[in-house]
Amino acid sequence: MDITAFLGEIITLFIMAFALGMDAFSVGLGMGLIRLRLKQIFSIGMTIGLFHMWMPLAGMMIGHFLSDTFGAIATYVGGGLLLFLGLQMIISSFKDDDQQRMITPVGFGLFIFALSVSLDSFSVGLSLGIYGAKTVMVILMFGIVSMVLSWIGLLLGRKVQNWLGTYSEVLGGCILLVFGVKLLFPL
Repeated sequence: MDITAFLGEIITLFIMAFALGMDAFSVGLGMGLIRLRLKQIFSIGMTIGLFHMWMPLAGMMIGHFLSDTFGAIATYVGGGLLLFLGLQMIISSFKDDDQQRMITPVGFGLFIFALSVSLDSFSVGLSLGIYGAKTVMVILMFGIVSMVLSWIGLLLGRKVQNWLGTYSEVLGGCILLVFGVKLLFPL
């Protein structure tokens, strides 16, 4: 393989990984507005990175004949999950601190959170399977970039949370709502 073709493929995959990872950054920014410890931020980023690895892998393995159907479904499911998470954050911000949130970025809530931001990488994986992209390079690039971007979003959200105080969780929920609506109703 020619070195320029190889570098071109790496740059293309990085741009795709960055675009997909911006979902994780945006949602991480909103979720970072909840009081999270650094250990939680680390595990959230790792989980999102892993989801961004196995979702495109699953997409690549399933094949191109399903890409049109599952591409739209994945977008709608991801948008619905983000709407649900955003509403849940807004509602829980008006409750006493002693009451538990329905979904938090721990345990099953972390699974839902990571799934919501990685569903689009499934449909991209389907598309990349058509073109015969290098599987290992794709999943590593997608996983690492989304993990780093989610960490940046979570840490930035955590910093902003200190400035906004009690309104930060409402703002975080609104960010998730807007992002969910954007996925459900693209312009």
